[in-house]
Amino acid sequence: MSSERVSFPFKIRPLEDDVQKKIAKDFEGYPNGLASCNHWNFKLAGSVTEEEMENLYNYPLDPRDVWVVTPPKCGTTWSQEMIWLIANDLDYEGAKTPLMPDRWNFIEISAILDQDGYAKMAPAGAPPIDVKKFGGDPNRPSPRFVKSHLPMSLNNPRLLDTCKVVYVARNPKDACVSYYHHNRLLRGHGYFGDLELFVEHFMNETIVETPFIEHMIEAWNLRHHPNMCFLFFEDMKKDLRAQLRKVAAFLGKSYSEEQIDKLASHLHIDNFKKNPYVNMEHINASGAVNTDRGSFIRKGKTGDWKNHFTSEMTEKFDKWMAQKMKGCDLKYVEELDHQD
Repeated sequence: MSSERVSFPFKIRPLEDDVQKKIAKDFEGYPNGLASCNHWNFKLAGSVTEEEMENLYNYPLDPRDVWVVTPPKCGTTWSQEMIWLIANDLDYEGAKTPLMPDRWNFIEISAILDQDGYAKMAPAGAPPIDVKKFGGDPNRPSPRFVKSHLPMSLNNPRLLDTCKVVYVARNPKDACVSYYHHNRLLRGHGYFGDLELFVEHFMNETIVETPFIEHMIEAWNLRHHPNMCFLFFEDMKKDLRAQLRKVAAFLGKSYSEEQIDKLASHLHIDNFKKNPYVNMEHINASGAVNTDRGSFIRKGKTGDWKNHFTSEMTEKFDKWMAQKMKGCDLKYVEELDHQD
């Protein structure tokens, strides 16, 4: 296990005062606003410390560990269940326990939640949530399964040379709509606005764990590394079995067609939504979730943004995205029919 510490190369920079005030107003869970943290201004909670980030930058690694790295709402939970089962010889009984913190570490959770805001948004009488415990034990025995929404430039710089990494990208429009619902669902974000306001924040990159597109481009440029398996959410929806075989081969596993069919059925959205171990039902009692606003696993569709974006929003978003993607050959499946 690698233990030599590396200095954190970035400074934590608060945003401009007027921007911070708007963030605190629109996202009541972030009274301290946000902070930028790398060369393309990845956003974390304004309460984050350089010590936290240096610890994350030196997160312990072991060659037996498997990581999933994605921007938020790009099929992360779906991928976690898929990866864990493939790596653990399809142990469906072992999967009958919460993904986090039992099976996966969510490493940056304390850096993206503002503790002041979380305490403010929690309902009266709710037991306090132990964020560090929810993030998992970084020193649990390997093989460890690690989830990170941090971009590659903020994760341990030796990550790709040490561990297997599955990266999942998604059409930013669908990711934006899903992130909107996620921010309304989790009390800690304290978002009560509409989609139009959220899209404005998304394009201005004034939401925690944005920007998305630079996140994807950075990983895309590393896709040929032998320890990187780059997936698209849309491809998983289009032909899940093919992606299961791809990930199995990447992790050195081989399964029969019957086993692949069973895994695909387990991961089908109709079954996945009913699975309490992936649907985060164990945190409902903590008051962390606005249970009247849906559940953690929502639709799992492609192209659902068309049911939410107005023509004006689409035009603005397309222009913004074209500028962000200029000169990049990152391709994702933009148009797919709705799939169950």
